[in-house]
Amino acid sequence: MLEERKVQKAKITLMRDPRFALWSGILMVGRTSVVDNIPTACTNGRDEKYGRKFVAELKEPELNFVVLHENLHKAFRHLTTWRKLHDENHRLANAACDYVINLKLKDIDPSERTIAMPKWADGELKGKAMGLVDERFRGMNAKQVFDILKQEQEEGGSGGDDGDGEFDDHDWDGAKDMTEEEKKELEREIDQAIRQGMMAQQKIAGTGAGGLDRELAELLEPKVNWREVLRDFVKSICNSKDASSWRKVNRRFLSTGTYMPSLIGEKVGHLVIAIDTSGSVGDAELAEFLSEVKGIAEEVNPACVDLLYWGSSVVGHETYGDGEAANIINSTRPKDGGGTSPSCVSEYLKEKNIKPECVIILTDGVVGDDWGSEWTAPTLWCIVGDYFDGEAGNGKTIHIKN
Repeated sequence: MLEERKVQKAKITLMRDPRFALWSGILMVGRTSVVDNIPTACTNGRDEKYGRKFVAELKEPELNFVVLHENLHKAFRHLTTWRKLHDENHRLANAACDYVINLKLKDIDPSERTIAMPKWADGELKGKAMGLVDERFRGMNAKQVFDILKQEQEEGGSGGDDGDGEFDDHDWDGAKDMTEEEKKELEREIDQAIRQGMMAQQKIAGTGAGGLDRELAELLEPKVNWREVLRDFVKSICNSKDASSWRKVNRRFLSTGTYMPSLIGEKVGHLVIAIDTSGSVGDAELAEFLSEVKGIAEEVNPACVDLLYWGSSVVGHETYGDGEAANIINSTRPKDGGGTSPSCVSEYLKEKNIKPECVIILTDGVVGDDWGSEWTAPTLWCIVGDYFDGEAGNGKTIHIKN
């Protein structure tokens, strides 16, 4: 059990060191085991596994580094947040996550007094660091790093890794096998662990101690349910719905175990749904968004839904009349829009004399200063992904995170 004791000692060392107080709670999340069937170390985002031979060969500061490395994968939810990157390119996803973490660890202990990146003990690589570090990626998240590595690979490069720069693996399959309930529970545990670590850090450094990583701070922000915001926006336009009916249960309250009637009244007029198909809105996001639009349309019963696909121009226009919105997912035919210019939508509505009661726009938000102009109806911008984190130049903005 010598290797188990070494891992346990590493965790105790890290938790007792004031420099690592922020991560003290994360170190206690999930199960930790030493096994014979993996060459180095890995995590599924909750549990950690360490190869017995690998642990035996590492020096104490190197093992401390590896243990904290695995736990930062957990803290930043890499194995659940960036599943799409893994599905696109497994190697680049692994490298991107490691680049992000290793820079943070090097900053905490630059003198390598307590944590030191493992080095190759022999061969041609003797003395060379086993992990990936590159100053170019400072301040970036895994998606931003991945995009750069992917571009470099497409241009004939190695994608930032020559094959000798990884000292751990990532258990993406183990993360995928967790149930939705387990993932939600894990998210709560991690959130609580980080907040406990923040309290410990503040006690050590003094009240109001700052320095919390930006990406970590974003993970701790209260999550806004974009579906609820989207529904509330549409319903706020439906002023005529002032009567209630039990013929259809109000779905909004079902999750609380409460049965309430739906609002009824005169039909809503036109809804315009304008979807950016310039390439950054993926099939999964589009399907999820259209599913929610379908549910809203069924609930507010619009007289007409104009569904537009756009990029540098409006390339598709589908119209769904009374009661036809239920077929929107199966019947729609998205079309590639090329560039990204929201003004083409506002101009199109003006040209075709379309006067909706509200306009809902799905885009990645990478539009420069072009947010359209002369919108004649309340406008809701649904920003998908992590490319743009600000507010639209007009109307109301909600963010749909990948």
